[in-house]
Amino acid sequence: MSNRWWKYQRMRFPLLAHGPLIAVFSFSAVSFSSLLRGRVAPPDPATVLVAFATALLFFLQLRIADEFKDYEEDSRYRPYRPVQRGLVTLRELRIIGFAGAAIQLGLSIWLKPSLAFLLVGVWLYMGLMSKEFFVRDWLKTRPFAYMWTHSLIIPFIQLYVTACDWLAAGAAPPRGLIWFLVVGFFNGIVIEIGRKIRAPEDEEHGVETYSVLWGRRDAVLAWLGASLLTAASALLAANRIDVGVSLAGLVVVLLSAEAAIAWCFLRQPTTRRARLIEPMSAVWTLFIYLGLGLLPLLLQA
Repeated sequence: MSNRWWKYQRMRFPLLAHGPLIAVFSFSAVSFSSLLRGRVAPPDPATVLVAFATALLFFLQLRIADEFKDYEEDSRYRPYRPVQRGLVTLRELRIIGFAGAAIQLGLSIWLKPSLAFLLVGVWLYMGLMSKEFFVRDWLKTRPFAYMWTHSLIIPFIQLYVTACDWLAAGAAPPRGLIWFLVVGFFNGIVIEIGRKIRAPEDEEHGVETYSVLWGRRDAVLAWLGASLLTAASALLAANRIDVGVSLAGLVVVLLSAEAAIAWCFLRQPTTRRARLIEPMSAVWTLFIYLGLGLLPLLLQA
C-alpha cells in the first residue's frame, strides 16, 4: 500500500479499528443464523470469510459514497480531508468501489449464486443513500429522518451476511432473525450518534453534530436511548437461542459503563470526556454481537 493510500485509510477508513469490529459483526451474524437453525457449532470458515470480505467492502463502499455525496460540503468546511487535499481523487475511489463490487459479486456466486440478488438489493439501497433518496434538502432539515433512513443500510447488510448461512444452506430465513436485524439498526444509531457528540471547544463551523443540532443533553440521552433499544432487541434475539439470561448480565455492565461516561461528560463536557463516547459505542456494539454470536457457542460447548 502506497504512503498516500495508507494515510487515506488511516484517516477515513482505519482498518485496525473497523476490521475487528466488522469481523465480529460477520462471525456473529453467520453464527446467530446457524444457531437459529438448530446448528450448535462454529460456522464454516469459508462462509465466515465470504461474509467478512463482503461486509468489509460494503462499509468501504459506504465511505466512498460519502466522499462523493459530501464533496462540496467537505470542500467548504473540511478542506483538511484527504480528497479535498488531493491526496486521493474521486476517480480513484470510484475505481476501488467498482473493483470491490466485482469481488463481492464473485464471492457471492462462488458461495451461492442466489446470494447475488441480495447483494444487488444492498447496492440499490446504498445507491439511494448516495443520492439522499432524491430529497436531500428535505432530509437536511430533519436530522432524525436523515439518521434512521441511513441507519437502515445496516439491516440490509446484515440480511446479506446472515444469508451466507441460511441461503447457502438452502433454507428460508429462520424465525427470530428479524430481532437480529433490529439489533443492527439500533446499533447503527448508537454508533452514528456516538461519533457526533463533541465537547463545545471541538465543534466546527458548518459541521452538524448532534451535540449542536439537539444540544449536548438531548444528544447524550438519545445515545443512551438507542442503547436501551438495542439492549431490548438483543435480549429478544438472545431468547431465541436460549442465552437471554447470560446476555442480560453483559448488557447491565455495558449500560452501566455508558451511563457513567454520559454522566461525566454532561457534568463536565471536556474534550477528553467527549472522546470516550465514540469508542464506548464501538465497545458496546462489539460485545452485543459477541453476546449473540460467540457467547452461545461457548456456553453450549
